[in-house]
Amino acid sequence: MQVSLLQLDLAFGDVEANKEKITHKLHKIPNDTDVIVLPELWNTCYDLQRLDQLADYNGWDSRAFLSHLAYRHKAAIVGGSVAKVGESGFTNTMYIYNEKGHFINEYSKAHLFPLMNEQKYFKAGDGDGLFEVGGIPSAGLIGYDLRFPEWVRAHAVQDAEVIYIVAQWPKDRINHWRTLLQARAIENQCFVVACNRVGGGPNFSFGGHSMVVGPMGEVVVEGSDEEDILTAALDLDQVAKARDIVPVYNDIRNDLYDLRLR
Repeated sequence: MQVSLLQLDLAFGDVEANKEKITHKLHKIPNDTDVIVLPELWNTCYDLQRLDQLADYNGWDSRAFLSHLAYRHKAAIVGGSVAKVGESGFTNTMYIYNEKGHFINEYSKAHLFPLMNEQKYFKAGDGDGLFEVGGIPSAGLIGYDLRFPEWVRAHAVQDAEVIYIVAQWPKDRINHWRTLLQARAIENQCFVVACNRVGGGPNFSFGGHSMVVGPMGEVVVEGSDEEDILTAALDLDQVAKARDIVPVYNDIRNDLYDLRLR
């Protein structure tokens, strides 16, 4: 399975400019891409004070846009995340579409990042990020979720072989980002496909270093802190091999710590 990650600088609060950039950049991905991955909050960025003007009502505009991209490029799309507004308020929500442009699943960020004041604007999600693309059990998580190994493991024990992380991770903590991605891959013996943004907004600069990490912790590909499109081929047989070498999943003590999603 081949993945392409769009590591982009995004326009603060300018939804249409960001859609145009994504559309343009996707013309440069390899034709044999199976899965496209976008960064977190690609529509509004962290323009949280104007969510009442910018957030996508029920995700309709974002969903139509992502469905069209998936169909046009004949690739599944892990649609980063967008600021969405619905009856229950604002959420930071990921949408996933298959290569035919059909909706697969959505996930709203479960852990809201206090250093960016997310908890003041967004409602935390209460569902899981599990989905299947190309017949591969997978999961999608967002930004701060990466710092909660129990949440990542809860998806891995449901047979996820690829965990997608989308983020706007600040440059001054990019060493945490890189270390945590490798740790999540090693401890869960799966591929971690992580797409971060670059550039800056009024209050933060973002560090890029999007990565694909293999199930033994090896870095398959890594970006810099500049705009880029990263492509990697995932040899999914490596997941079973890693889990056979160190049989962690056979030794989980559910009598002590039950990590199964409820």
